[in-house]
Amino acid sequence: MLVIAAPGQGAQVPGFLAPWLDLPGVADRLMAWSDLAGCDLIACGTTAGAEEITDTAIAQPLLVAASLAAAEALSGGLGHLRKQAGIAAGHSVGELAAGAIAGVLTPEDAMRLVSVRGRAMAKAAAAEATGMTAVLGGDQDEVLAALGAHGLTPANVNGAGQIVAAGTTTQLAALAADPPAGVRLRPLTVAGAFHTAHMAPAVAALREAAAGMTVRDPAIVLISNADGAPVKSGRDWLERIVTQVSTPVRWDRCMHTMAGLGASALIELPPGGTLTGLARRALPQLERVALKTPDDLDAARSLLAEHGIPEHHEDGPTADWRLLVAAQAGTFRAAGAAQDAAPGARVRPGAPLGHVQVRRDQKPVTADFAAVVLEWLVEDGDPVSEGQPLVRLQPEDA
Repeated sequence: MLVIAAPGQGAQVPGFLAPWLDLPGVADRLMAWSDLAGCDLIACGTTAGAEEITDTAIAQPLLVAASLAAAEALSGGLGHLRKQAGIAAGHSVGELAAGAIAGVLTPEDAMRLVSVRGRAMAKAAAAEATGMTAVLGGDQDEVLAALGAHGLTPANVNGAGQIVAAGTTTQLAALAADPPAGVRLRPLTVAGAFHTAHMAPAVAALREAAAGMTVRDPAIVLISNADGAPVKSGRDWLERIVTQVSTPVRWDRCMHTMAGLGASALIELPPGGTLTGLARRALPQLERVALKTPDDLDAARSLLAEHGIPEHHEDGPTADWRLLVAAQAGTFRAAGAAQDAAPGARVRPGAPLGHVQVRRDQKPVTADFAAVVLEWLVEDGDPVSEGQPLVRLQPEDA
């Protein structure tokens, strides 16, 4: 199964968009999206300097536009891509690109929303001198304790030995003067303490912008930064997008879910490199391609052909499978039909497939539709986390 991943703020570098303009249609798309973004995306991605594209109101629309343009180029349109890719995920602002790739909202609405997001977060960041610093290495518990002692928030828990601390510049300076043992500190080129309480003023503006948007349920697995769980409802996803600006990004849990779903490959959209680097350390079994320039498209298409879902002809069946996930953290126990529900077995609506147990509390695992078992992702007695995928089902009427 293949993951399409969209990077977040801080990944941008001056001129990274320039080679993509040579592809047919990309410049036209970026010009149209510029009107929605409220900035000249072509100029920002080609001739603008590092300081200009660090501006949150510029960086966020630029990153989402770059990811969407490359995703369209990769497979001849987002509709084709979502028929081949099994999972979409984005880091921070990259979640908006992932949502459009999964079909929850249109690229145009993604650009409208990211424009509001970028401006609102820039305004919140301007209220106080804040920032973010990557904390690399060290013992995770000791790192988290040190951040707490300095009043800092672990705004990004990225896995692979990386936690991003966020807070006031004074708090970050105190951390730099007294770091935890065995860590390296790397200040990030961002304009504020994103995904912390410092961004709370941006939530209301984003909620107002999101209120009138039409959304659909994800057409493929769409993983949320909030807890790493797959999101089933488009409305739930949109609400998570609104509140996520002031709450931490749990990319470590996103990667855990990818592994649990059986992901075998990952393509990172431009400006690629950050998320493939994290995957290289945390998920070494994944094959990876980082799309930095159009020269990387052939390698990405080969990965898509090898690990993606074969695209069916329009007169043939379509891929439409669903996941059942754990409603709480605990221990999975197979029960009833699950004892005999090997791959290929039919499951009646409401038939018990098992439950997740915590002490005396049991949360049932059932489907409200007739289905065929495609793949079990856990075994009886396995510990599971909330939102962890348990079984993949093919609805019988799909």
